[in-house]
Amino acid sequence: MPKGRSKPGSKERIRRFLRANVGHVVTSIQIRDAAGSHVSEWARRVRELREDEKWPILTHNDNAGLKPGQYLLKEVPPARSPIRFTRSISAKLRAQVLDRNGFTCQMCGLTPGDIDPATGRKVRLHIGHIMDKSLGGKDELSNLRALCSTCNQGAKNITTEKPTVIWLLSQVRRVGNDEQRQVLKWLRSKFKE
Repeated sequence: MPKGRSKPGSKERIRRFLRANVGHVVTSIQIRDAAGSHVSEWARRVRELREDEKWPILTHNDNAGLKPGQYLLKEVPPARSPIRFTRSISAKLRAQVLDRNGFTCQMCGLTPGDIDPATGRKVRLHIGHIMDKSLGGKDELSNLRALCSTCNQGAKNITTEKPTVIWLLSQVRRVGNDEQRQVLKWLRSKFKE
């Protein structure tokens, strides 16, 4: 590589790999390898391509013919926008959201280090919008919540506001004793009681 030129970053390596495989199913392992074996956030880079740059990357959530861990760039992506997207959620605001939410996914209740039953991997928390930015949601504490990777991916643009305590209690009261005991067991585990 000529002096003064740096190696492409992980997102650029993923871009090049997917462009070389337009119309072909690729696996998460192939994308991870393309990003670089030392890169742990390759899935986030793929989401950024999908969401920020509007790349038509399909997963099993979009196409029933794909299995979990398979991806398909169905057509040549749009030309890259000269506008740079910035992450507007500061480290301080992220810390406030995580602390307020007890480092717990607000949809499924999993915490970092738990094994996600949907993926078999350890849970990682993200900051998600209650009302998505594309629908007018803001990057402010009242509109943010902690979500695990699975819930964050599935929640995009379809989730509603966090349920009220009264509604939640009414739901628990409606179920049978066995389900209520499961809720109690989970709460005791969560709060280490």
